[in-house]
Amino acid sequence: MEENFPEYQKAVHLGKMLAEHGYTICNGGYGGIMEASARGAKMAGGYTIGVIAQELSLHVNRWIDRVHAEKTWNSRLQRLIKIGGAFVVFDGGTGTLTELFTVWEMLNKRLIAKPMILYGEFVHSLVKRLKRRGLIISNDYLAFTQSPKRLLYFLEETFALQEAKEGAS
Repeated sequence: MEENFPEYQKAVHLGKMLAEHGYTICNGGYGGIMEASARGAKMAGGYTIGVIAQELSLHVNRWIDRVHAEKTWNSRLQRLIKIGGAFVVFDGGTGTLTELFTVWEMLNKRLIAKPMILYGEFVHSLVKRLKRRGLIISNDYLAFTQSPKRLLYFLEETFALQEAKEGAS
């Protein structure tokens, strides 16, 4: 994806805003949206982590500070899920959809309790359609937005709720 694409620029802006609010950007470490979000974070002085799969490529984008190299694509996905505190899903291809539905199923089965924000129009419309057909369960950790400010608000509210639950136990 080229730098002049609107989605690339949205990811740069979002990465920058999240870094300005103290969030670390952790993603797959490759190009496109992953590169753009890491680039935005670095523009704001933030920290970035890239999780790559050795079977795909060892080359990471230049905006990554720390690299986790996993042997397989599947172990890469599991590492991303383990170390990610929240998930922001932009529109993407089959890999993005696989990651989206893996995380969502883990949320539905209560295997994880981490915020997931659908930020792309395509993923939002797809999930909306599946929900209307009764194929997907709603979850308190799920949000849809195209607004960076609303995304940040959802993250902060969800993390505050998690802290309150942990403090009560």
